[in-house]
Amino acid sequence: MLTAVSLGPGDESLLTPAAREAIAAAEVVAGYKGYIDLVPPALLEGKEVVSTGMMGEVERARAAIESARLGRRTVMVCSGDAGIYAMAGLLLEILDAEGLLESVPFEVVPGVAAFNAVAALLGAPLMHDFASVSLSDLLTPWEVIEKRLRLAAEADFVIAIYNPRSKKRDNHLRRALDVIGESRTPETPVGVVGRAYRPGQSVCATTLGAVDVAGVDMQTVLVVGNSATRIVGGRLLTPRGYHRKYNIGNNV
Repeated sequence: MLTAVSLGPGDESLLTPAAREAIAAAEVVAGYKGYIDLVPPALLEGKEVVSTGMMGEVERARAAIESARLGRRTVMVCSGDAGIYAMAGLLLEILDAEGLLESVPFEVVPGVAAFNAVAALLGAPLMHDFASVSLSDLLTPWEVIEKRLRLAAEADFVIAIYNPRSKKRDNHLRRALDVIGESRTPETPVGVVGRAYRPGQSVCATTLGAVDVAGVDMQTVLVVGNSATRIVGGRLLTPRGYHRKYNIGNNV
């Protein structure tokens, strides 16, 4: 059995019971070293741990698949949700390419995605339709990323931005915000959350024209509001539209 297990944003309290059970039942735990560190130590006792660095995704995926092929209960741990910008897709892709879909049982244990965690800390910014875009162009051409940003902004989606800025990609976020700004005003609310539910957490409600790009890194997720999003009590609120159907107050 091969299982892609979601660890959530990092705090043990947000590790789901299903994820905990899957790790506890495993013989082998694979994952990026930083994510292995998020697993409660007691759950790793007596298990073989296979970890690689940030660029070792294919290596650890193949190692996990081989372990499972040999009949060992194997889990691949991922931060957030394993099916969102994580390893579930790569595992399934390799299983398919190598003709192992029938011989290696595979499942995914869902979890709290980064945009869920970030939205909770910001208030209620994802109450209406939203899009999620990663600014990493390691696997996706930048022209495609920019097109998705532009169209999502034109369609008035709230936009969650993953992988916003690294040392090698220090200008991508500035360009992304400029593209969004073609369809949004500088006063558009933006939430900036770093290290959600981990040590060093930071939460900021600001505006599109005032985002501190230099203070953003790869452990930050931004949420850019739509035309209806506003800041209330220091939190982001994107109304669902109840005020158009029900009398819920004059200030909504």
